Amino acid sequence: MQHYSADDSLNIGTGEDLTISDFARLVAEVINYKGKIVFDQSKPDGTPRKVLDVSRLAELGWQAQTPLKRGLERTYRAFLEEEERKGTRRVRMDVG
Repeated sequence: MQHYSADDSLNIGTGEDLTISDFARLVAEVINYKGKIVFDQSKPDGTPRKVLDVSRLAELGWQAQTPLKRGLERTYRAFLEEEERKGTRRVRMDVG
């Protein structure tokens, strides 16, 4: 990917499906959220599948190397560190 220079966009992802409910629970686990997750059943739940087509990436020889949970952990840790640096971090939360 260091030499990709086309003008068109590429989807970057794993090509794997995850429900919104499973994703919400995974985020809750990563941030150590112990509260209840509630979905408004009166609202539409979106399309049944939201898998990105990553076939163009695969043709270029690229595939995701970081599992979703690890990526969320790294991102959350970076967020907490930035909040700490700015002095705006209000709650300490342990991350994996």
